[in-house]
Amino acid sequence: MYYIKGALGTMEKKGIRLTRELLEDALIGGTILGGGGGGDPEKGRKYARIAVEYTDLRLISAEELDKDEILITASLVGAPNAENQFMTAKNLVRTVEVLEKNCDFKIGGIITNEQGGEATVNGWLQAAVLGIPLVDAPCNGRAHPTGVMGSMNLHKQKGYRTVQSCVGGNPDTGNYVECYLEGNIDHTSRLVRLASIEAGGLVAVARNPVTVEYAKENCALGGVSFAIETGKAYRKGLRHSVKEGIEELCSFLGGSILAEGPVNHFTIETTGGFDVEYANVDGCDLTFWNEYATAEKDGKRLATFPDLIMTLSRETGEPVTTAMMEEGLEVVVIAVDKKNLRLSNTMFAPELLKATEEVLKKELVSYL
Repeated sequence: MYYIKGALGTMEKKGIRLTRELLEDALIGGTILGGGGGGDPEKGRKYARIAVEYTDLRLISAEELDKDEILITASLVGAPNAENQFMTAKNLVRTVEVLEKNCDFKIGGIITNEQGGEATVNGWLQAAVLGIPLVDAPCNGRAHPTGVMGSMNLHKQKGYRTVQSCVGGNPDTGNYVECYLEGNIDHTSRLVRLASIEAGGLVAVARNPVTVEYAKENCALGGVSFAIETGKAYRKGLRHSVKEGIEELCSFLGGSILAEGPVNHFTIETTGGFDVEYANVDGCDLTFWNEYATAEKDGKRLATFPDLIMTLSRETGEPVTTAMMEEGLEVVVIAVDKKNLRLSNTMFAPELLKATEEVLKKELVSYL
């Protein structure tokens, strides 16, 4: 799967060899492209570092695989701040083993569900341990507030039945769960969410088998390598100063600085069971539901999801996710037009954005 014939008959590895250095690029670049969501890079580093040290792990293009080979998505489901969440490296690998045990197809590759500090490196450990190709075709090239936004338009495929496995929880407290589910995406996803609650707040998931041909039409091809290049550009500038790092980042992404200063008027409101947050930075009003969704100043809309809106620490340059936001924190707000990102076509589906509009009470669809 990973090899091709060289000019002299020797075997050469395909793809990008993932090293500890590239992992750091992927973590910081993925966190930025998460747009406020996509998880904690410290947690992402924990298992991805094992992966790059375990074997000669390669990130390969979807073009390197046959169009009929089957790809599965690796993800995590749960509440990021749940106190009793419990996860091991074995749990991540076990999700794929459960699928292999219960399904009659051969897994040809693993992809991640989205971008983010954790999400960009989803699947790295599973690929390394099980020897399955890690494919550069995330379901989406940014993080997103609803699960269906990262389901590769499978919700539109009449009759599509997914398979999902989930594993997690502490066996010492009786919270360990291991599930295999078949059915439509909505029903199985709800059951996985319930399993995460029973597990103490978090489960690893393997799900949604699709062919490489389908992935090419519905995924954000090259999204992981784009995160690596984003992180590389930002880290290059950070070696000199935070200011230069942000300038390098904006230059690479074609983005701009919207505001900088302390976070003011940080509030959380519960609307229809969802937590919606608001903040102001130097007159720039931010709205976010897991991910940053809108940026406005003096009544003018400056950026709208799926445009990338992100905050960075003015002091350290560390990407600041929405979970890290707090009153008085000194940040720089940047924005990048959606056309400069690697996005799946679900990001341009009005019916999917409509659900986010209803929660945020902000107009999104008209800005597509």
